[in-house]
Amino acid sequence: MHIRNPVEWGVDQIRSAGTAIESMGRAGHRTEEAPAVRRITAADLGDALARGVDDFAAFRTDVAFLCVIYPLVGLVLARLVFGYELLPLLFPLASGFALVGPVAAVGLYEMSRRREAGGEVSWADAFEVVHAPSFGAILRFGLLLMAIFVVWLNAAIAIYDLTLGPALPVSVGGFVHDVFATDAGWALIGVGVGVGFLFAVIVLAISVVSVPLLLDREIGVALAIRTSLRAVAANPCPMAAWGLIVAAGLAIGSIPVFLGLIVVMPVLGHATWHLYRRVVAAG
Repeated sequence: MHIRNPVEWGVDQIRSAGTAIESMGRAGHRTEEAPAVRRITAADLGDALARGVDDFAAFRTDVAFLCVIYPLVGLVLARLVFGYELLPLLFPLASGFALVGPVAAVGLYEMSRRREAGGEVSWADAFEVVHAPSFGAILRFGLLLMAIFVVWLNAAIAIYDLTLGPALPVSVGGFVHDVFATDAGWALIGVGVGVGFLFAVIVLAISVVSVPLLLDREIGVALAIRTSLRAVAANPCPMAAWGLIVAAGLAIGSIPVFLGLIVVMPVLGHATWHLYRRVVAAG
């Protein structure tokens, strides 16, 4: 009997998701034309990041005002975790930015879209997403990502219970010692990072161009996710590199106390819009 490694398992899950979504698309009443997907290179990633930085520089006051919510949410989560002695959930909650980020940044996509079209842009334009032709689909996709986030939290709790738990830590110092100075702690780190990686891969695959596409065109969630899966399949190496860039950016932005997200989130959000433009052909 062949025991699959985590990479094989992750690929199978993505394929299964693609098959399920394909069936959803066939079951729909509306016939939608699949957007064409281009092949990209590392140079396209660099261009998307450069344009993201340029958008941030143009909007820095506006997006700083908008994105201050990210560190505030992070601090509130941290306070809740410490207040209720749920230290084992601190990392899973913090890493959840990567899982819900594609929808949380939708206002930034709208600002980049409007600037690209040559219009005057202010922070208030971020809220114009409510007038997007597929706004309902964006909300449904957001609920899907939230469901994945909840599953990840439950998986993280189960991993803790099987390694350091089920008893809760009695202090921050004791928890840090147990994590980094015991075999069970290193098992928690290894299994937790591995499972978290699989969740991140799945979310990247289904969302890398989905929300910008929904913002840009009147299509359904199923077709948007299928397009994202096709984009990843056509560009596995660039998309893997993009995933690493996002993960590294969010990790750096979370230190100290999530304040770096005021810069990291808008840059990545604007860059994601420009990456979408590189990957998906104009409709």
